[in-house]
Amino acid sequence: MDKSKTGLITAITKCFLVFAGLISFVSCKTQPLQTDAYLFVYFTGNGPGEEAIRYAVSTDGYNYRALNDNQPVLDSKKISTSGGVRDPHILRGADDKTFYMVATDLYVPEQGWNNFAMILMKSTDLINWETSVINIPNTYPDQFADVDRVWAPQTIYDEVTGKYMVYFSMKDKGNHPDIIYYAYANKDFTGLEEAPKQLYFPPVESNTKACIDGDIIPYEGKFYLFHKAEDGDPGIKLAISDKLTEGYQLVSDKRVDSQTVPVEGSGIFKLNNTNEYILMYDMYTSGRYQFTKSADLQHFSVIDEEISMNFHPRHGTVLPITTEEYNRLMTTYGKADDLFIAATSDQLKKNNVAINGEKKTIHLPVKVGTDLTAFDPMITAWKGITVAPEGPQDFSKGPVEYTFTIVGQDPVTYLLTAAEDHNPALVGFYADPQVLYSQKTGKYYIYPTSDGFTGWSGYYFKVFSSDDLVNWKDEGKILDMKAGDVPWADGSSWAPTIVEKKVGDDYKYYYYFSGNYVAGGGKQIGVAVADNPTGPFVAEKEPMITESPVGWGQQIDPCAFIDPASGKSYIYWGNGYLAAAELNDDMISIKPKTIKVLTPDGGTLEDYAFREGVYVIYREGTYYFMWSVDDTGSANYHVAYGTSKSPMGPIKVAEKPIVLIQDAANGIYGTGHHSVVKVPGKDEWYIVYHRINNKHLSDGPGYHREVCIDKMEFNADGTIKQVSPTVKGISPVE
Repeated sequence: MDKSKTGLITAITKCFLVFAGLISFVSCKTQPLQTDAYLFVYFTGNGPGEEAIRYAVSTDGYNYRALNDNQPVLDSKKISTSGGVRDPHILRGADDKTFYMVATDLYVPEQGWNNFAMILMKSTDLINWETSVINIPNTYPDQFADVDRVWAPQTIYDEVTGKYMVYFSMKDKGNHPDIIYYAYANKDFTGLEEAPKQLYFPPVESNTKACIDGDIIPYEGKFYLFHKAEDGDPGIKLAISDKLTEGYQLVSDKRVDSQTVPVEGSGIFKLNNTNEYILMYDMYTSGRYQFTKSADLQHFSVIDEEISMNFHPRHGTVLPITTEEYNRLMTTYGKADDLFIAATSDQLKKNNVAINGEKKTIHLPVKVGTDLTAFDPMITAWKGITVAPEGPQDFSKGPVEYTFTIVGQDPVTYLLTAAEDHNPALVGFYADPQVLYSQKTGKYYIYPTSDGFTGWSGYYFKVFSSDDLVNWKDEGKILDMKAGDVPWADGSSWAPTIVEKKVGDDYKYYYYFSGNYVAGGGKQIGVAVADNPTGPFVAEKEPMITESPVGWGQQIDPCAFIDPASGKSYIYWGNGYLAAAELNDDMISIKPKTIKVLTPDGGTLEDYAFREGVYVIYREGTYYFMWSVDDTGSANYHVAYGTSKSPMGPIKVAEKPIVLIQDAANGIYGTGHHSVVKVPGKDEWYIVYHRINNKHLSDGPGYHREVCIDKMEFNADGTIKQVSPTVKGISPVE
């Protein structure tokens, strides 16, 4: 081969290799990072020790568990000038290896809401952080000497300049609004390159002038700036621009969050391997977070029922992370006494699985009829945790040892027990149970409030049936306000009551309930009628009780009662007061002239001060009036009683008035809003009540309640024995 051909081939080969290498280089650089989990960075409150950075992780973006026992991962006193660190925002760097975090330097217990500095942090492993503080008035005295509020910084990478832009809100000591500013960080991420400039200019015609808590995300070639309108209608609004540092236009004066109460601290992130985004925000006046989801970043739907957390965050952000990063966090901050596991068997009452990290025990309450000799709790662990043994185990002979191993840590052994606990009686969150024995069917029925809805916002009623008060069947919905089943109400489906009445040769069922009146005026009471205990029920077109006889309080918590002594029918109701009236023969209207206020005098929250949830029974010539004391979200919520010789009072409070109250030693709290049923042909009585799910004592306790049943007995003199609430519950009633 001649040299010219050899040279040509060599040149072509070199070009090919260079080209192939270039392709390989480009391919490596453009290959997206595979993220499989999430890191939630947050603080917890305004008090001592709460203004500090904490971590939580998730494997799906919906369920989060706190790391490090929900304790700080950075010492606020060491990294700040104030001793407090708030509003942390975390960002993955353009190199996919470096992490940048910024936060507010503020300690509210000493400074109030005035501060001067923010904190810049940098890390390559999410564990070890280099930190620096920027005091704005000291650094830029010519421009910002009067600034006394530097809040909620965030950072974003500017692909045009190749720099990290830090943006935050500031306010001076004068009567001026909060303004969102920006500046580029220096190369080392220890300071700013120059004095901040205004980033966002709210339109003159907007009702918003003050803006804080900016949160920018690139989307389809534009930049979406979510921010809190600090005045006007305090909530999350959206402005969009083609450029990162200018030109933001407000989309609408309407909020993009799904609330009417003030919210702040928006944090938006993309779910792994999807085209969906989550916008979360801090409902700071309500003490909770809300999560919403969107596919276009402008229309969001609430997904609170899909979210779980074992902590209470304030203003934070979520960062998608890799499996390697997740495992590193678990190794460093994961705790064997706070296992990241779930028992998923359909035979479990999942809301009541109890994990005790200190004692290293797990209790598994199973549904009626579960075979404990070969029961598989189907324990699933989060990434980084292994569990042994697997499959069915014999729980009938006592505890079974399970070993849990967190990646990078020594194995830990837990003792697991399984038992057929009959309380709660119904699986799921339900409250205000009204129990009925039907002469027509020979069965028992429970009509509860559907619970688990934030702010008591349930909108439908269900019914459950049983032959023995232990085995309950879900008979489905009987009224759905969203479906238009109740013409006069649009929500707040609360606290029903029901009576069975013989009409001719058959029975009718009169179902009374409270709801939110569409025409205004708050909670009111209506009625629906059916031919069978499970319906179908047809609601009247208008409510039957619309006003308070005392001029205040809500029209809620009805109790219908047919007097076995006279055959007359009555209805009782009230919140803060107790009212009574006789029903007309049609059972769907009251005799106005019979309305009477029966509120028991006196009492305290420790004994019998009337609150709500009245229930009336008749036994051996005595009318027993029972009611709930304190607030439904209080662990102290309990049942008290008095007696009368008439269904219309007056009521004499019992010498020992408490019927049912919490048993903290056994983890039973908030036992109240009850009803009572008598076994036909026997002087045998059972109290049906709700309690607070003990996992939610500080997380919406008033609307995470569950229905329980225990036996209620009388003394020889007719007084009611105090009931001890149990986990075991009752045996099947014959």
